[in-house]
Amino acid sequence: MQQLLFAIMTMVAGVLACAAYFFGTNWLLDRLFPSKGLSGKKASENLRITNAIRPWLFMAPALAALAIYLVYPVFESVRLSLHGRDGRAFVGLSNFVWMFNDGEFRQSIFNNFLWLLVVPAFSTFFGLVIAALTDRIWWGNIAKTLIFMPMAISFVGAAVIWKFIYDFRSEGNEQIGLLNAIVVAFGGTPEAWVTLPFWNNFALMVILIWIQTGFAMVILSAALRGIPEETIEAAVIDGANGFQIFFKIMVPQIWGTIAVVWTTITILVLKVFDIVLAMTNGQWQTQVLANLMFDWMFRGGGDFGRGAAIAVIIMVLVIPIMVWNIRNATKEMEGH
Repeated sequence: MQQLLFAIMTMVAGVLACAAYFFGTNWLLDRLFPSKGLSGKKASENLRITNAIRPWLFMAPALAALAIYLVYPVFESVRLSLHGRDGRAFVGLSNFVWMFNDGEFRQSIFNNFLWLLVVPAFSTFFGLVIAALTDRIWWGNIAKTLIFMPMAISFVGAAVIWKFIYDFRSEGNEQIGLLNAIVVAFGGTPEAWVTLPFWNNFALMVILIWIQTGFAMVILSAALRGIPEETIEAAVIDGANGFQIFFKIMVPQIWGTIAVVWTTITILVLKVFDIVLAMTNGQWQTQVLANLMFDWMFRGGGDFGRGAAIAVIIMVLVIPIMVWNIRNATKEMEGH
């Protein structure tokens, strides 16, 4: 109850502080450059100045937060990556040399590559298919709600749910894990799924696909509804079947949206951390870059240099995809 009250008080204080900031800064701006009661050139000049400054007043808190929590950490990470364990002794590129010669780092790169191949593809594909199917049934909105619900669950919460699905008990014991219970019911042998090298990566990927399919479905459903009915009617008149209409008429018209969804999920996959930490903690060859960075940065005494070097690699991998995604989203907006 104490935590709940503290959370409510924090939200209320935050809202009041925001309101006080916006009203206060606007009031001060209008007092510094008054336009009421004046006439002629002075009033016009003050109005022009306030119109130029006012948007920056509204953006100032967000810009300050970006500077403190995004821009500064980027430069600090680059600086730390060139220094030793305690972040003091300059070591140049030694951390990067170590990194590319380290077997665990290479394993993390390989696993991240697997995640990049599988998760965006399956999430986007399932989202597209479900979006198309649910638009054709009367209970489609109910189905969309159920499929979107995992998006409301944290990654750690989702990992806990799937831990019960993958749970393993030795042969002869009652299986509480759903997957092993099904296997045993059909006469199979239970497996510790998250400990099977290589294949356990796919078991973890299923969790993120389960979460992100709802996101892809919502975006792509809106895009499908924006397709002009005339093109579909013309295809039907020309004798096209359902598959031809879907893949040759509908999909090409929303390809830009598909690309944006794909790259958005790709950026998320490059930073995947919570699921791996909660499910395996990088054991059994499931290590990924973000979890490896966390291990080096905060565990075993902490090595700020090596942890920061891995963080820089993640940033370098994310930036090109993010830029490409922003450009495509901008083109989509200009097209409408």
